[in-house]
Amino acid sequence: MVASKDISAGGPDGDGDAAALSALEWVRDGMKLGLGTGRAAAAFVRALGARVADGLSITGVPTSDATAELAKSLGIPLTKLEDLGHLDITFDGADEVDPQRNVIKGYGAAMVREKIVAASSSELVILIGPEKLVTDLGERGRLPIEILPFGEALVRSELEKLGLGAARRVDDHSKTIVTDNGNWILDAKLETPLDANALESAILTIPGVLGTGFFLGMADAIIIGDGDQVEVRR
Repeated sequence: MVASKDISAGGPDGDGDAAALSALEWVRDGMKLGLGTGRAAAAFVRALGARVADGLSITGVPTSDATAELAKSLGIPLTKLEDLGHLDITFDGADEVDPQRNVIKGYGAAMVREKIVAASSSELVILIGPEKLVTDLGERGRLPIEILPFGEALVRSELEKLGLGAARRVDDHSKTIVTDNGNWILDAKLETPLDANALESAILTIPGVLGTGFFLGMADAIIIGDGDQVEVRR
């Protein structure tokens, strides 16, 4: 199902912010929410913080330290996933979304926690701008994979057997990026077309792999913000 509407002026600027404002319509008092990581998710957290300041009562579970810090600064009540067990909705961004609502995440290096929180929720709602839409999953040529540092050599060797070259993610100073879980990210090179389900299954059998950026069949809705226009795909 696809629906579109206008978002009136007066809210935050940007496509991700338009999607975030639209996503607030899904939130009700007393809900337990998963709070994603990245620009679009941060826009949602900021919009949610304004509603909390106006009296909305919710509890959030952040998917990263960065999201937790932002939410705390806005006065959003937070707790741990184990203290709630189940969430109503997780709101998160994405790096690729195909027409079947399959998703690649992880450019922000938080996809393992994001997947755990999403899997603990009744619904996963993805917030994006139109530039994140792809015809075939993998078009942007990159699949993040979180690994145990001890297993890097083995994982890279096994990925090569699958036809996937991979590089350890580093920052602008060539320093290895460490996830909130204390692990490393390998960015595997993708070429389309690909069988995402088969590739995901094969990668997850490699010892040392903790998770990939594939979120297959998990998203219940995609909210696409494009200027003042918002489209919802369900």
